[in-house]
Amino acid sequence: MSTQLKNLSDFSNTEIPSAAPYHFGIVVAEWNAAITNALYQGAYESLVAHGALPQNIFTYPVSGSFELISGADILLKNRKLDAVICLGCVIQGETRHFDFICNAVANGISNVAIKYSKPVIFGVLTTDNQQQAEDRAGGKHGNKGVEGAVTAIKMAYLAETLNS
Repeated sequence: MSTQLKNLSDFSNTEIPSAAPYHFGIVVAEWNAAITNALYQGAYESLVAHGALPQNIFTYPVSGSFELISGADILLKNRKLDAVICLGCVIQGETRHFDFICNAVANGISNVAIKYSKPVIFGVLTTDNQQQAEDRAGGKHGNKGVEGAVTAIKMAYLAETLNS
């Protein structure tokens, strides 16, 4: 497992630009709410800690991870945003539903990013069990929401730099 010895929230080896000039959307799945709420808190607090203005962070809940796709699409269609962070959690069950949802969400989020030429960040945990999800939502492996926020900041900065 690639994160077995890694803290997802460790960005000590990289420079993070100021988030102050940017507008962010956060779409967060309500399914597996204990996990996704922790991801959201990590993302929101990280954006603010890096200079994002609270009034420039737009948060919208959706039912589940599959709905992150249309949530991000609707946000980008209706708001001037520099990046959207999609936060969700899909935990392996006994059926192939897990595979279908994970593939659809990954492909859908990347398609929205391409459609709008905007960073749409994949902050979706795809874990084998509840403990792995907890470990990645503020547990021993950090918080994937923090990773999503830092990625959004860096990608917004990259887009601004290259589009100038």
